[in-house]
Amino acid sequence: MRTVNAFAAKQAGSSLEPLEYELGPLGSDDIDIQVEHCGLCHTDLSLRDNAWGITEFPFVGGHEAIGTVIGAGSEVVHVQIGDRVGLGGHSHYCMTCRQCLDGDHNLCETVQSTVSAGRHGAFADIVRATGVSVVKLPEDLDPKDAGPLFCAGITVFNPFVEYDIKPTARIAVLGIGGLGHLALQLGKAWGCHVTALTSSHSKNDEAKAFGAHDVINSRSPEALAAAAGTFDIILSTIDVALDWNVIIAMLKPKGRLHFLGVQAVPAELHLMPLMFAQLSLSSSLVGSPQRIADMLEFCARHDIKPVTEHFPFAKINEALAHLESGMARYRIVLDQ
Repeated sequence: MRTVNAFAAKQAGSSLEPLEYELGPLGSDDIDIQVEHCGLCHTDLSLRDNAWGITEFPFVGGHEAIGTVIGAGSEVVHVQIGDRVGLGGHSHYCMTCRQCLDGDHNLCETVQSTVSAGRHGAFADIVRATGVSVVKLPEDLDPKDAGPLFCAGITVFNPFVEYDIKPTARIAVLGIGGLGHLALQLGKAWGCHVTALTSSHSKNDEAKAFGAHDVINSRSPEALAAAAGTFDIILSTIDVALDWNVIIAMLKPKGRLHFLGVQAVPAELHLMPLMFAQLSLSSSLVGSPQRIADMLEFCARHDIKPVTEHFPFAKINEALAHLESGMARYRIVLDQ
């Protein structure tokens, strides 16, 4: 039995307070991780506030964990005690459904989130997960900044593989924030011509430093109209409503608008332009463990890393307030 010292919200919207609890006996497929660093994500804010009506309290967030394996069940073979590993948004897969057997573990019929379904996340000194949900960290990645790759990194990497984005493609990234600044780096390393679509003029130079060849003001109707028919794929990383018909008009025939940012309101779309130009709409969250491993290797090879701000775990409420203010550039990491 292990005693865990965590930070938890006792009710919706409350500050996080210390919480101590016991883990049960280590299962044959369980892995215990001594948490060293954990990224903060807007999902943690939404769950803390019960914005989606699914949060169980007390709520212990944290799904971008980096740490060292301190316990491994008898059936665990891919990591060993002492390995530095990462854990993302999922902590358990059934391993028997069609999706798991096809390698799409993130679409498992009974997938368990790291921070819901009775599980406590990595706003703690120890977090437990099962089996292949734990991925070994490449030695070339700095563990202090690697946590966000297990959420934001895999989120933006997944569509590059899933939709076979060509290195000759012209892509646009809508929104240059926690997801978008990584998408620009990935797109440039992938070989694509990359355009940043941002409403913040102050981010223009940063966007180019991250890999954007061009920057377009997403609040300028004239600039958006001038880019009509330009892009093979647009990756939307924002969580606010736009006139999506204007964005879709920027796609080439057979182009794709892919949603990565969670949209809380319905999208109003004119379908005829989609039909006439054979356009596609799609969306995704994170990816399978193997794809996470591939993403980590790609990031290590091309020196892709999140821009981070660091807070000690003891200042977790200050870190959450900073994230909520919208002033974070670009991901926040908690350090033990």
